[in-house]
Amino acid sequence: MTGRASTGAGPWPYAVWALTRAWLLACVFKVVTVPGPDVTVDVSVIYRSWYEVLLTGTYPLDDVTWQYPPGAALAVLSPALLPFLEYAAAFFVLVLLCDALTLGLLLYVGRRPGIRAAGAWVWVVGVPLLGPTVYARYDLMVTAVAVAALLAGVRQPRALGALAAFGALLKGWPALLLVGVRKGRPTRVAWASAALAGAGLAVSFALWMPGAFAFLAFQRDRGTEVESLGALVFHVARQFGWEGRVELRYGSLEFVGPQVELVSTLALGLGVLALGWLVLWRLRAGAFAAHTPAEAAFTAVLLFTVTSRVISPQYVVWLIGLAAVCLAFRAAAMTLPAVLVLVAAGVTVLEFPIGFGHVVASDAWGVTLLLVRNGLLVAASLIAARRLWRSTVPGGPRTDAAPLAVDGQPSRVAR
Repeated sequence: MTGRASTGAGPWPYAVWALTRAWLLACVFKVVTVPGPDVTVDVSVIYRSWYEVLLTGTYPLDDVTWQYPPGAALAVLSPALLPFLEYAAAFFVLVLLCDALTLGLLLYVGRRPGIRAAGAWVWVVGVPLLGPTVYARYDLMVTAVAVAALLAGVRQPRALGALAAFGALLKGWPALLLVGVRKGRPTRVAWASAALAGAGLAVSFALWMPGAFAFLAFQRDRGTEVESLGALVFHVARQFGWEGRVELRYGSLEFVGPQVELVSTLALGLGVLALGWLVLWRLRAGAFAAHTPAEAAFTAVLLFTVTSRVISPQYVVWLIGLAAVCLAFRAAAMTLPAVLVLVAAGVTVLEFPIGFGHVVASDAWGVTLLLVRNGLLVAASLIAARRLWRSTVPGGPRTDAAPLAVDGQPSRVAR
């Protein structure tokens, strides 16, 4: 392929984006009422209370619901950029802006050789499938940083490293963007950039306000949240007389009772196994293409999402963003896992907020929704892991790389 490629997208992505985002804004501004709990409370009450504490010059040291790395303070304080709006309204507008910038990035790179508009369409369609929750949490902001990191990293590993470090200090998981960087100089550059940027930012946050890393203790003590994969054990056990209960702990509804600690420990063990598989893949992988970092990051985040003790609805937007980057590449092998994630997003809005009362009650409808949603994510994880392994580990089928420049060099499969 020579010359510049056209996305062929025309005005349609913009039109569909505008219509679907108008609906999301109507939901969070309560022009349209979505059944279930009010998803905007996190912003109007919890984020707003953190905002007031942060303005006093300290992190929320005494609030166990503060579960986030120190960079999250930037997202919580961001509505101050729009002082003419009420806090929640300013937050929703800023999330909308991050949403638009993400679409713009995907459409911009879609004009390059080897890139297509499919990634932009995944973003346009996938985000509204999650319903209003996606605009009432700061996870879309973090996802925008992750998308920018992976797209920039195609040509500039240093930018990938710096943005991944910044994203990790916002919400942890973007550190996984580094797992698939091509071995050799790109890895050294990206990882060194991440280490320097991460260390510098961490020190800056620690000096900025006390309590920057208090969240670690709160995160450590979390249990099994009612929407997680492990929670299915107790949803089913409830049908046979299990004596546990659901309680609001650490900002989410968790199971409390016999064997909960054991299941939480097993979830941590599965997370360790997922990490071990990623390390083994990294050691064995020999074929790195332009799309490999995105596919490795997508697989890694899938694995750690399904093994987590918490699978909140907003976590799925991480996967939608990474799936969008994967499918932006013509040579991508992640089409089926990406489709499964999109279907899981549609089921997620039925589970929360629409059917959350059924989930908490562990009735047949609630358990079915969780089985389907979590089953889709597990299937996507296993398929993605298999495809990543086959396309990169010697002995697997060769995957042609998109002809993009990486670190100043043509990006072809490197064995």
